Formats: sequence, C-alpha cells, structure tokens
Amino acid sequence: MGRYTRLREIRRMDPAQDYELIHKLITQYEFPWDYMQGVSVAFLRDYGVPRISQLLDRTQEFEKAGQKRYDDTVLFGFEMAQDGFDSPRGRAAARHLNRIHGRYRIPNEDFLFVLATTVVGPKRWIDRFGWRPLCANEVEALALVGHRMAQAMHIDGAPTTYAGFEKLLVDYEREMFAYDPANRRVAAATFRTMVSWYPRPLRPLIARLSLALLDEPLLRPLGFRPQPPWLRSLAVRAVRARSYVVRLLPARPHRRPSLPKPRSYPFGWTLDDLGPHWAQNRPLEQETS
Repeated sequence: MGRYTRLREIRRMDPAQDYELIHKLITQYEFPWDYMQGVSVAFLRDYGVPRISQLLDRTQEFEKAGQKRYDDTVLFGFEMAQDGFDSPRGRAAARHLNRIHGRYRIPNEDFLFVLATTVVGPKRWIDRFGWRPLCANEVEALALVGHRMAQAMHIDGAPTTYAGFEKLLVDYEREMFAYDPANRRVAAATFRTMVSWYPRPLRPLIARLSLALLDEPLLRPLGFRPQPPWLRSLAVRAVRARSYVVRLLPARPHRRPSLPKPRSYPFGWTLDDLGPHWAQNRPLEQETS
C-alpha cells in the first residue's frame, strides 16, 4: 500500500454515509499519534473554563487517579465508535457515560464546548503538525462523528459541520475563558500524568516543550506563563521533524490498526471498568419495563 493510497480511498467516499469508517481510518491508520495529541490539547482547553475545572477539581479524579481518568475518557470514545454508534457496544458505552454525567448538573452549553474541543482540537493539530493536512472528507467526517456523539449523549444543538463546531468553540472561549485557581490545579495534575509517560530525567523538558506548543489565549486562563520564543520554535521544529519522518514511512498495514493501550488496564478492560468507582458494578444492559 502506497503512502497516499488511503487518502485516495477517503476522497472517493461519501462522508455523509461513511463518516464512521473515515473516522476509524484517521484515528487508527493515518494519524493515530497526532489525533491523540489533539485530544490531549482538547482536555486542556476544557480547563480554561472555571465552571468546568471547578467541577473536575471537586471530584479530585485527576489529582488522585489522573492516568485512569485520562484513559477512561479515551476509552469511552473508542467504545462508542469502534463497532458503530448504533451497535450494542456503542449504545452500552453511551448509556454508561450518560449515567456518570447524570450525577452532576452540567449545562448543555458546557457539554457542547467539550464536544467541540474533541472535533476542533485534532483537526487543528493535524493541520499544523501532521504528515499531511486533512482532506475535506476527513474534516466533514470529524464533524459528523461529533454530531453523532452528541445525539448518543443527548446533547442538544450540536453542529453538523466543522465550521459550526469551530465557531461554537471560539465564541464560547471568548465568553467563558477566565483564570481560576482550579484551572491551574486540574491542568497541573493532567500535565503530571502526561509527563509521567517519559523517563524521569526528561520530564521537566517534556513539560516545558508541551507548554511551548500551547497558544497564549489558553495559557492565560490556565495560569501558565508563555515559554520563551526559542523554546516555542524548538518545540514546533521537533514535532514537525517527526512528521517529516512519518511521511517517508510506509502506510500502516490494514492488519495493524493503532488501538488504545491504556496504562491503567495492562491486561485489558471491560466497559464496567470505566468511570469512577461508584459507577462500577451496575447493570450495563438496557433496562426493560
């Protein structure tokens, strides 16, 4: 398979019908690492909103079990999409996630914003750092997956286009981004989780390089100072050098999709493992009257 064979296949697809397959090709074959970096930035954007970070700070999940909280968020998205949103597996994951969220009073507009970050974040990262930019069909598929996820989670008013998600995100951030001590606490706990993936001597450098890749409008509400220009330039060059190497590599074989390897579950997971302890050991099958 040539490096651009899948891109040609995706361009021949109809995103309105094939958005789940296109999404799988993006996340498991074409851009698995880049997609996850975009999702990680999406996490951080959520913390720029005091109302969101205060709730996360009260639960103490990132502070006490940051790796599990990170893994569970990734795995919920995987479980909902892997076999299709309308599959028994996808519907069970949505019910479990909705049950967890139902314990808290979360405004619909906050749900919409968090959802928008998972659409806009990966697209922005891939266009900036990926081995190639996303094509129009891939962008449309990301938006349609976001819209379908909103339906599964009973979130009202989700856009159906990328432009709609990006406008929603920009408008919401303009109104709601503000510094709060909870923002910094939750962001710092998340950074500690992310840098723990690297050898201990490298962790301070990795933390600074990660901050150097974030935009100033996000750093301000998180309470972090911008990194010096030379470090920002170094961080950008390092990530783009990786993309240059990836561009020269063969395409990932169809038999080897990039699947989640959550550190919290080295021996695998079940849907019941996901979420806080109080949400576990409860029935996952749809209740019947």
